[in-house]
Formats: sequence, C-alpha cells, structure tokens
Amino acid sequence: MGTLKDKTLLITGASRGIGKAIALRAAKDGARIVIVAKTEVPHDRLPGTIYSAAEEIEAAGGQALPLAVDIRYEDRVAAAVAQAVERFGGIDILVNNASAIQLTPTADTTMKRFDLMHQINTRGTFVCSQACLPYLQQAANPHILMLSPPLNMTPRWFAPHVAYTMAKYGMSMCVLGMAEEFRPFGIAVNALWPRTAIATAAVKNILGGDQSIAHSRLPAIVADAAYAILCRSGRDCSGNFFIDDAVLREEGITDLRHYQVDPQKDVNDLLPDFFL
Repeated sequence: MGTLKDKTLLITGASRGIGKAIALRAAKDGARIVIVAKTEVPHDRLPGTIYSAAEEIEAAGGQALPLAVDIRYEDRVAAAVAQAVERFGGIDILVNNASAIQLTPTADTTMKRFDLMHQINTRGTFVCSQACLPYLQQAANPHILMLSPPLNMTPRWFAPHVAYTMAKYGMSMCVLGMAEEFRPFGIAVNALWPRTAIATAAVKNILGGDQSIAHSRLPAIVADAAYAILCRSGRDCSGNFFIDDAVLREEGITDLRHYQVDPQKDVNDLLPDFFL
C-alpha cells in the first residue's frame, strides 16, 4: 500500500463524522487536509466545527486548512480551492462527502428540503469536482472519491424516500460519467459506501437514536477503506462502486469486530445500510 504523505486532500463535510475520520486517517501519514464545511460554532445536535477538526488533524500529524464554505455556491467553492492551492501548492485528492439527508415520502418532503438535498449532494459534488479538476490534472496520482451508494434502479430503493435517493444517486452518476470522462487525465473517480449503519450524528438523530448507534460500525471502517482506495494507482482503479468491508478484505483485513460500536455483537445484528 502507498502513502498519503505530503498529499493535499480537499474533503467536504470534514468537520465531523465520516469526513473527519477520513481526514484523520490521512493525517497519520502527514497529509495536508483542506476542511470544507459550514460549521464554525458548535451545534446542539451536531458536535464539531471546522476549527476543532483542524486541531485534531494537526494533533494526528497532518496539516489543516479550515475553510467555512457552503458548497451550494460555486463562487465560494472556487475561492476555497484557490485558498487551498495558495496554501498547499495544489490538490491531489477530492473527497465529496458533504451530504444532506431526509428520509421522507413524497407527500412529506418540502420543496425547500428537496432543493437542499439536490444542491448539496448532486450539485455540490459536481461543483467541487469541476473546481478541483484543473489541479487534479496536474497531480501525480489524482483521485476523486464520492461517499455515495452503488447505482441500482430497483424501485424499492426509491419508494421510501424518492427525493433523497435521487440526490444520492446523482452523486453516483457523477462517478459513472466522470470516471470515463477523466480517464485520459489519469484521474481516478470512485464511490465508497458502508455495508452497515455508521455511528454518526445523522444515524443517531434520524435513524433511531442510541439504539441504532449500538448496532452500527464506527466511521473508522469507512476511513480505512477510503485510505486503501486513495493509495491505489488511479490509472488502475476508477469507475468502481466500493463497499467498505469488501475493500478491507481485499487488503487482507478480515476481522472487523474492532470497527463495531459494540464488538461483542454478532455481525448479523448490525443494521444494514438501506441502499444495500
């Protein structure tokens, strides 16, 4: 496996959860992390800010540039990319992790929430990929990684929450198209998705509280899988829809109990992700 030492990663939604976990794993190698997220002051239900994440990243051995950015606005994304390039000299890796979620049926989904999910998930992914593209083209082993599910047109993945599925699948469609579009540049474009529920604020607040957390895996499993992907040669690894534990098994990691919130639970007692 390679290393992310001296690589510059721009990670959206890196102030908490999976995004921060990916940042911390890269920081262990001495990577440079551009934290692109909105949270500047602590939130009651969403712990962590761009500044607290930066402190953790630097304590882990990396360099951090915290930037308060709402990725719905392309001018702010462009400004953030410019600041990242000015500070670190370029961008090697883009992780499109930022996402909005609401698991409601059509009648209960307001258009404000519909717009938010599509503006952050699909549009935000496209905007960030577009803005980073010129610098990724100059990188030695460039990667774009989306935190989005494998595409599956079976109706049961849409019916319970059409708006959310459309927004997340929009991210995955970017993988499908950009992997082929960017292939001549040697830019890898892949998706990564968890096999089970992950112990994040979203799972606790939306999917069932502490009971759901107890049947989840830790964000570290996604971070370690992302690390393995990002260390691979981009020219030989693009257009894939990876699942976290399958990636780790490819790396020879078969005992995954330490990734569970409760290592004593049987793997069959874990909550499966609702897109798999």
